[in-house]
Amino acid sequence: QVQLVESGGGLVQAGGSLRLSCAASGRTFSSYGMGWFRQAPGKERELVAAISSSDSNTYYAYSVKGRFTISRDNAKNKVYLQMNSLKPEDTADYYCAATTEGSTIVTMEGDYEYWGQGIQVTVSS
Repeated sequence: QVQLVESGGGLVQAGGSLRLSCAASGRTFSSYGMGWFRQAPGKERELVAAISSSDSNTYYAYSVKGRFTISRDNAKNKVYLQMNSLKPEDTADYYCAATTEGSTIVTMEGDYEYWGQGIQVTVSS
């Protein structure tokens, strides 16, 4: 069982930056693939970024490529999402998720077994 807790959300002006953190419980964090999803009001949840267990592979949605960076610190059981050049369309609830399929990048929402409670990010224009 893995418990995930997000932090670092809030209100920021367009063009600004935020860094989301996700703290994971459990001794096998380093074997999990991790992802950040987001869900804007009235829209479906979408994958923003993902990282494999070994930190060797990453994935980014086209809409955030070049602006967001996913990283992980297996020693601290944490995964991060650095968000730069934020836009109003980045406003959403952001969720951290973990999958036991850690060796490759996992893009399907249904393949993530564990989820955080979500954290709000609001970007004002």
